[in-house]
Amino acid sequence: MNKLIIKKSAWAGILVILVAAITLEATSLIQTLSSQKELREETTLRAMGQLDNTRLQINNVLDQAEAAVRNKLWIAQWSIRHPDSLKNVTQRILQDNPVVVGTTVAFMPGYFEDRPLLSPYSYRDKTTGEIKFRSLATEEYDYPSKEWFVKALNSESGYWSDPYVDEGGGEMLMTTFSMPVKDPKGEIAAVLTADISLEWMTDMFGNVEGYSSAFSVIASRTGKIMVCPVKSFVMSKSLQDIIATTAESSDIEDLAEEMLSGQTGNRTVTYHGAKECIYYAPVERTGWSMSIVIPEKEIFGDLRRMDRLLRLLHFIGLLMLVVIFRTVARNQLKFQAVAEKKEKMENDLRIASGIQMSMIPKALPTFPDKQDIDLAATIVPAREVGGDLYDFYIRDEKLVFCIGDVSGKGVPASLVMAVTRSLFRTVSAHEDSPSRIVSAMNDSMAEMNDNSMFVTFFCGILDMDTGHLRYCNAGHNAPLILTDKKASLDVVPNLPLGIVPKMDFQEQERFLHYDDALFLYTDGLTEAENKSHELFGEKRMASVLSTRRSAQEQLEAMKKNVSDFVGDAPQSDDLTMLFIHYVNPERAKDSLNRVVLRNDISQISLLTDFMEGLSERENLDPGLASSINLALEEIVTNVIMYAYPEGTKGFCDVEVKVHEDSMEFVISDTGAPFDPTLAPEVDVTAGLEDRKIGGLGIHMVRHIMDSISYERLKGKNVLTLIKKL
Repeated sequence: MNKLIIKKSAWAGILVILVAAITLEATSLIQTLSSQKELREETTLRAMGQLDNTRLQINNVLDQAEAAVRNKLWIAQWSIRHPDSLKNVTQRILQDNPVVVGTTVAFMPGYFEDRPLLSPYSYRDKTTGEIKFRSLATEEYDYPSKEWFVKALNSESGYWSDPYVDEGGGEMLMTTFSMPVKDPKGEIAAVLTADISLEWMTDMFGNVEGYSSAFSVIASRTGKIMVCPVKSFVMSKSLQDIIATTAESSDIEDLAEEMLSGQTGNRTVTYHGAKECIYYAPVERTGWSMSIVIPEKEIFGDLRRMDRLLRLLHFIGLLMLVVIFRTVARNQLKFQAVAEKKEKMENDLRIASGIQMSMIPKALPTFPDKQDIDLAATIVPAREVGGDLYDFYIRDEKLVFCIGDVSGKGVPASLVMAVTRSLFRTVSAHEDSPSRIVSAMNDSMAEMNDNSMFVTFFCGILDMDTGHLRYCNAGHNAPLILTDKKASLDVVPNLPLGIVPKMDFQEQERFLHYDDALFLYTDGLTEAENKSHELFGEKRMASVLSTRRSAQEQLEAMKKNVSDFVGDAPQSDDLTMLFIHYVNPERAKDSLNRVVLRNDISQISLLTDFMEGLSERENLDPGLASSINLALEEIVTNVIMYAYPEGTKGFCDVEVKVHEDSMEFVISDTGAPFDPTLAPEVDVTAGLEDRKIGGLGIHMVRHIMDSISYERLKGKNVLTLIKKL
């Protein structure tokens, strides 16, 4: 079986290598073609841009030369009658126009009877730049036969001559713009010219930026080479001569025809076995054609070198794939064994998670027969198993509940969680004091804590008849109590469970009124992080709780808000919540006008809080409220201290009834029968040695209150105090 797996893997590896090779080759080809297209487009844009720039510069010079002739044409017409002033006219043209290197007014042969030929010529010395003068009316020069003279006679708008080397005139490579000069009779009397040098074009257009082997060529309207890197070709060779020197003349012949016809474009031609990319454009008014020649190997040279390197890297990559697949084939059996172990472990974790979740109550509704409590709880583990726990059950009309968070994560934390929950159920089943429950659990866990793990824990017992809540905190987050004002429950931190044995854990208590709620949670809620590492925090938690909902709806809303806040970020810790909503309808009736105290002197502070609330609601005078509180404390203190035998538990019930003109306070307990109204009046005027011990407390109460009465009803001491308002 294993050999068959390896064989299939080997064939799969070969197939992958073949697919990879084809894919790499196709990718390389597509990339090369795409890059060639981009390079060709870039080269075309660059070459055509340089051609456009050159044409603008040439046209600028041509414009200046034409303007020089047109602007001085009227002076030349005026000077026909004063031929001796023509020298000044030509010199003035040179002075006013730096681009003009020479100018003449060449008269028609025989126009003047005494001067068969007349052509005064001013020019700029090539070396010094000095303006000099000579006559072109010589037998050697024969200006009437020159192109610039002959063609201008039939061109009203002016004529640009083909480039030429002006021997006997300007003595340089130049071109001439000429226009006919008419006399007052309208007959052509002479030709006014402006020469411009063409030698500057070699420097301007000679180099092609970015391509070391590229060069530029300008040809005249007749095909004569005007600018070329081969100096011997200038004005001695033509495009036709170049065509004749190569066997591959068909492409070049078509190219030359397009250039000489004034077209713009580009072509790739073969010249002496090498491909050349030629870009060309005309200089319209002169009939010249500019071209840039770039060897194709220089355009694509870097790309071809890169392509060879990529192919080498592809080959190396394929070899590496072969090595990798050989290694994979050899190790596949090992990986398969690991995968089987992993699958078994994951299955065990799933089973463990199911067992763990089955240990905590989760049926909804939690207590369908109870109308005085609305409770819901949830755990969202970060892994298959977690270290958070909660538990709750009802015993003797008391809700016993807890929440905890084990240090660490994973399987070790889940085992500690299971032990903690089992200890809680075992100890709380026969114990009514949260502090003694926590102490017993702590001692058991500290004895077997070899791995130094601990548990933050909160335990509470709620008397659902009276709303009396006793609780003990062991290093856990303080729960929120939702009353008229949201606030953290006042808790003494204490140490977590399992750290130090024989610890004293302080117990606390308070009364819940109708519609009060407790929200207990682990730090996986407030410390939930989003991708920006922001914490969900207590403010967001409090904001969700600000809307009153049922217990289950409250937890669902909290989970949704956490999920929306965290987004795609991974869950870093278990999230556990327990919501307890106290809705005893009997407590709704008297929650504001009644307080029940245990027979513990520390309970007196609850009586003070009760009176402060009453005073604020009824807007009592501070002095009156203080005196009433003093009287109540005296009575309640006596009940707490003496009504019940030492070591027994009991309660003192204080209820107030507010009438239109008075307040009635009813204080009841189930202790030994005792009527404080039977105490004799105290003679406060007697001396200390004559006064009996005791009686001052009831004396003070009699003077504060307007009426005091006692009765024994159904096994209770009932003392009624009335204060008129």
